[in-house]
Amino acid sequence: MSFTPKKPKVEMDSLEKVTVEENGEDRCIVDDEEEALVALIEHRTKEVEHLKQRITYYRSQLTEAEKRLDNSQSKLARLRSVDNLVSKDLLDNGAKKAKQERRSASPIHIDKGHSRTKAQSRPQLVNPAVNPKIVPASVGLESQVTSSFPSQSNKVEKPSTKRKLEQKQHKELIPLICRLPSPCIIRCHPGSHFCSQHKRKLRSLALNPINDQLFVTSALDGFVNLWQIQAKGSSASLLSSTDCVSPKQRRWPEGIAWHPLGNSLFSAYSADGGDSQISVLNLNTSQERKRVKFLEEKPHLKGIINSIVFMPWVDVCFTTGGSDHAVILWSEKDDGEQLWKPKVLHRSLHSSAVMGVAGMQQKQIVLSTGADKRIIGYDLLNGRVDFKHQIESKCMDVLPNPTDFNLYMVQTGAPEKQLRLFDIRLRQTEIHAFGWKQENSESQSALINQAWSPDGLYITSGSADPMIHVFDIRYNSHRPSQSVKAHQKRVFKAVWHHSLPLLISISSDLHIGLHKIV
Repeated sequence: MSFTPKKPKVEMDSLEKVTVEENGEDRCIVDDEEEALVALIEHRTKEVEHLKQRITYYRSQLTEAEKRLDNSQSKLARLRSVDNLVSKDLLDNGAKKAKQERRSASPIHIDKGHSRTKAQSRPQLVNPAVNPKIVPASVGLESQVTSSFPSQSNKVEKPSTKRKLEQKQHKELIPLICRLPSPCIIRCHPGSHFCSQHKRKLRSLALNPINDQLFVTSALDGFVNLWQIQAKGSSASLLSSTDCVSPKQRRWPEGIAWHPLGNSLFSAYSADGGDSQISVLNLNTSQERKRVKFLEEKPHLKGIINSIVFMPWVDVCFTTGGSDHAVILWSEKDDGEQLWKPKVLHRSLHSSAVMGVAGMQQKQIVLSTGADKRIIGYDLLNGRVDFKHQIESKCMDVLPNPTDFNLYMVQTGAPEKQLRLFDIRLRQTEIHAFGWKQENSESQSALINQAWSPDGLYITSGSADPMIHVFDIRYNSHRPSQSVKAHQKRVFKAVWHHSLPLLISISSDLHIGLHKIV
């Protein structure tokens, strides 16, 4: 009878146990490697998506840059053709000296030779003395404005009640908001500064919508100064200075807005004391007494008119918002007299002063913001409120995005959340908020304004400190993407030039700053 010992059985059980343990360890190793690969794939997928977004962005930037280049080249060709025609006429008359002076003059050419030589006599301002009345009426300004319309003759036609809108392409920017972990920094050179020629603090700054070499400033002294950019943004010269104080109360313009044709400037004042509420500065008139015309209509009932803005529609019209809680729509009459008829859109939707108004591009909706913390969208075609929204702090201005027609920004009085972004399709939903920590202890000022960059990706804002704050809406942060020290005192506004890589700013230090972007 055979006997099988138990010891080999024990050894077999141990061997099976060791094998199971080794298989378990191998499985764990495989699981760890799988998790690592999954994480790596997720990381690289995000990396690819991020790079695709950047490629899309730079392609759009390239397209815009090519358009700007083509525009500049066409302007240069048109400018040279005009200069060659005028030079030929002067050579036929034996005026060689006049020809040499003309070539050293401003890049905006004037149609008549005698007006051109007079414009030459204005010195380029570097840091001149403050004396707003020393500059005479603008010489040949009609020809300067006319040069922006190559199909027109020397005579500038009266503004029509309808205009051909510039074909603006809508671009979806809202999906890009807060998508980048770091901002795209703008390299801004230390700006050149020159005296504003105003005796009191500056109030407003506005670029001409047609002639990109012209801009205006207004101040508490009641004067409106017209400036011309020189040497590709290195300096600017003063073309004219016009006294625009109201006739009764002798008030300064509270807000200014260019007519869409760029040949006149509209200013808003106050409704107190039966004073005139709107003035029109005609830049085609050489006689100073006839240049400023005050409209007879006085629809606002009391207080300051805080905002005046032209609407981005075919029908030429503008809106005003005032301390009487009212939003007024002004339309041009069809009688050829350049008269404007006001219409009350609403007086009771706001319970406090209306601080900002604006029009949306894709639909005739008038946005209004007020010190009552309300944001209201009014449907002009249907004559009713489209939406209402109320936030936790007072609203001081509203500014639609120039590229994404659904995006708009609201300026508020909340520290470190001064700027709020909204999608008009989402009604009462705030997309993002950002702002800055104010070093100055003063309260938030409604005089500090913002401006969109032409591509709609950046916002510049003044501040109670001598800084220009720049915000990249793609930056995933509530802070400015960068801050540029621009002046000695508070900065009221910094606007982006339409075609030059340039920021233009105004400050309570009575200076204008030109800051080149590299």
